[in-house]
Amino acid sequence: MIPRWLALAVPAYFTTLLAIDTQVRLPGQLVLGAVTWGALAGVCALIPAERRAQVLVVVGAATIAEVTGSILWGVYRYRMHNLPLFVPPGHGLVYLSGVALSQALRRHARALVGAAAAGAALWGLLGLTVLPRLDVAGALGVPLLLLFLWRSESRAAYAGVFVVVAILELYGTAIGTWRWTEALPGLGIPDGNPPSGAASGYVCFDVAALLLAPRLLALRTRLPAAAPAQP
Repeated sequence: MIPRWLALAVPAYFTTLLAIDTQVRLPGQLVLGAVTWGALAGVCALIPAERRAQVLVVVGAATIAEVTGSILWGVYRYRMHNLPLFVPPGHGLVYLSGVALSQALRRHARALVGAAAAGAALWGLLGLTVLPRLDVAGALGVPLLLLFLWRSESRAAYAGVFVVVAILELYGTAIGTWRWTEALPGLGIPDGNPPSGAASGYVCFDVAALLLAPRLLALRTRLPAAAPAQP
């Protein structure tokens, strides 16, 4: 089990951290990153090995996606046009927060999934109609999220992650910690700030975590057995 207090503690931590980040330069941002890595390490000490493996996969996959999407492609940019040190561990904490939320609301899992699906669909529709920026790219990502919310056995966890991601995306872009481009570079597809389908990327990280974590644990178990005996 994941400590249920993470469901509220992680969003509270990041709303504070992101606000501080807007007021500091690179040295201060590095301090925020070190604190966040420490927070993730501390939380990982409280959770089972399987969850730690999932967090490892989420952090790895998300970091690759961040470098690709922000640094190389320029779909969005952070305030100082870098990849803040707190972002990779932040993905791990957000994942745990979403799962903790789904566990805290286990008796209301159907309502959580329904609310997430309705929220994602409505957000995508509003991005195509009345929001200040046309959000075609975001709307293209919404069906993927809805598919996993409908078909996956882990739909409640995905719904929890969607709630946390939506809160932090709206907050982070509102205060200027990062900003999404008006159109996907090289493609010209209009994009929101934030796009409604941003949470679909997190679903991909989560799917990778659930699929790969057992293999990581199995590999870890086999490695000592495969090591040569010492004389």
